[in-house]
Amino acid sequence: MSTDDNPLFDPSKYNIPTKHGKVIKPVHDNIVPDPVSKKTGATEVVSLLRGRIDKLYANEPDAQEELAEAEAAGRNRSKHQQFMHEISTSGKSLAEIQTAWHAYYQELPNEEKHQVWQEFYSEHAKASRHAQAAVHKQKTHSSESNVSQASHHAAKAQPLKRKNDTRTVSAIKTELLHKVITRRPTKRGHAGHSLLFGLGMGGLVAAIMLFSFFNERFVAPFISPSKSVSNTPIIIDPASTAVGPESKIIIPKINVEIPVVFDEESTEEAAVQNALEEGVIHYGTTSNPGEQGNGAIFGHSSNNILNKGKYKFAFVLLKRLESGDIFYVQTGGKRFAYRVYKKTVVTPEEVSVLGTQDKPSTMSLITCDPPGTSINRLVVVGEQISPDPTVNVASSAQPGGVAPALLPSNAPSLWSRFTSWLST
Repeated sequence: MSTDDNPLFDPSKYNIPTKHGKVIKPVHDNIVPDPVSKKTGATEVVSLLRGRIDKLYANEPDAQEELAEAEAAGRNRSKHQQFMHEISTSGKSLAEIQTAWHAYYQELPNEEKHQVWQEFYSEHAKASRHAQAAVHKQKTHSSESNVSQASHHAAKAQPLKRKNDTRTVSAIKTELLHKVITRRPTKRGHAGHSLLFGLGMGGLVAAIMLFSFFNERFVAPFISPSKSVSNTPIIIDPASTAVGPESKIIIPKINVEIPVVFDEESTEEAAVQNALEEGVIHYGTTSNPGEQGNGAIFGHSSNNILNKGKYKFAFVLLKRLESGDIFYVQTGGKRFAYRVYKKTVVTPEEVSVLGTQDKPSTMSLITCDPPGTSINRLVVVGEQISPDPTVNVASSAQPGGVAPALLPSNAPSLWSRFTSWLST
């Protein structure tokens, strides 16, 4: 039905025809169209559309995505993609690239802004088509795989033809009994292997702990300086051998040549142990070489290999010295020779061995005994034979203060340090 034939249609008012031949009238009959407002409404619509378009193209596409599109385009880059390619290869940071891209886009006229966005949408459409093709290919491959697996399972599901078992019931029982009997030793064997492995690992851990805590007792017989003592002494002719400025002790029989620390005046145990890391130590309250009285030099026989210092086994072979053996002490550019005439083992409390001996000028070499322990002290005493001891001066040692209660000992073992740490 046309509007002319519709009795509800009134051309002097707003009428909205419907597809069912009816007309929707305004609520008030006095509302009539205004010819002028029609033109104004059209202008507003156009302005609204333009505003929306301008707002849509006001901001540039993302710089990172534009960079990716520019690189993907290769030699077929547009003007805008070429600009992105040039600034991306100029060494600028991403922030600088984004700033330059924004400034470039804002200077473009609207037509070229539209072109930038059209390129952007075109590249995204290509990427979408590639993604859909990849998904389709994957689905096709998955379907083919499912069909193959279904065929495989169907083939496996076919009933197997069983062979007729001609064995008797008695034969089957005998075979089962044999299998059970033959498997029992295997299980026992596995249990035995597990037990042996556990015992072995436990023994290894125990050995490592024992070695770490008490290696000074085990290592001494195997790791020591001059284990194979040569028949050729270190010094063949002391009189013709030049004497250097360094202080050291030389024991030819056991091939020992070790620095001597003369400048440690303290007799505190901690100070002595620190000095023993640098060699052997001359005890501060005893006479110096070339003086009357008895001098004393302490050295380790064995020490924990985890402790600091390079001279943990300095006097480990000191027990090999016998009466008549010669040793030398160098200090102040002079060499003093001593002949061993006495060797004894004393307890740590016998500090009297530090005092004057039965010879006018002597030097006592002292170390812990047995090696690796602090149970006793081995004392080897030698009398000065060169230079002539009759020209020696009086002792410069000043014993003053409280005499030590014990002779110096080995450095604290790792075990003693551990127990001391637990008790604190």
